[in-house]
Amino acid sequence: MAEQRTQQAGAWPRLRLEDWAETRDTLHMWTQIVGKIRLDHAPPVNQWWQVTLYVTPRGLSTSTIPYRTGAFDIEFDFVEHRLGVRVSDGSRRELALESKPVSQFYSEIMGLLGDLGIQTRMYPRPNEVPVAIPFPEDHRHAAYDPYATRLFWGQLLNAHRVFGEFRSHFVGKASPVHFFWGAMDLCVTRFSGRTAPPHPPGGVPNLPDRVTQEAYSVELSSCGFWPGGGEEGGFYSYAYPEPAGFADQPVRPATASYRRDVGEFVLPYEAVATAPDPDRTLSEFLHSTYEAAAELADWDRAVLEADPVHWEHR
Repeated sequence: MAEQRTQQAGAWPRLRLEDWAETRDTLHMWTQIVGKIRLDHAPPVNQWWQVTLYVTPRGLSTSTIPYRTGAFDIEFDFVEHRLGVRVSDGSRRELALESKPVSQFYSEIMGLLGDLGIQTRMYPRPNEVPVAIPFPEDHRHAAYDPYATRLFWGQLLNAHRVFGEFRSHFVGKASPVHFFWGAMDLCVTRFSGRTAPPHPPGGVPNLPDRVTQEAYSVELSSCGFWPGGGEEGGFYSYAYPEPAGFADQPVRPATASYRRDVGEFVLPYEAVATAPDPDRTLSEFLHSTYEAAAELADWDRAVLEADPVHWEHR
């Protein structure tokens, strides 16, 4: 069990990737299924913001999804390890989050929705993974470690808090702090307001080019947390299009570096969790990498940025 091989360090949980890789990969597929349910019913929003999940006090949620004249939502509860569906007519259903193959999870949730009268269609294959096993045929991913999952949720809670504070300094167009199930990352993105060059085709496995072209249609600076790479996952920051000289900019903290193979600044999760002030360490990374992108790309920072408490002085 991961409980025997992980540790809690203050408010920033420690979780080695090798200790929960199978659970992570299973959970990734489950979040894709739930995300695709939202995709089928939610009206389109720029940069695909209508498909994301959100961190809650208990796990991850779709938020309210419109359906006919009512609405429903779906939440992964990582406290009691249940998946719940609530409908505006007062009905609700749950299923257990426990070790089971993706095929069973898919069958259970689609049956549960059918019982609630919610008809859903989806392309039943995962996106952004090299091997896209159809959900009804996926018997490979079947692990669920509740302790490790709760630690991961704790990581998301901490990242969400710091990302939210970082977002408050920007008054231009910015995404919510949201969880993209395609890559399984929590992120927040700022936009300059200028149109970006078309994203090159074929850059992401099992993802239509039209998806990336919409996602990167506006010049941006994006940061996030991803449970991959390194020993405990890591934080990243990149710009699209990447301005000349971005990779060579000095950023903070000293444990951050630029990875040319992926075109991103990265900061290991463990460098944040073990820092004397983890929130400040991560905040330095977010601000310094954004500032590098905005300065080199000549963003109108005087218009796009503001003191997050500026309204208190009006």
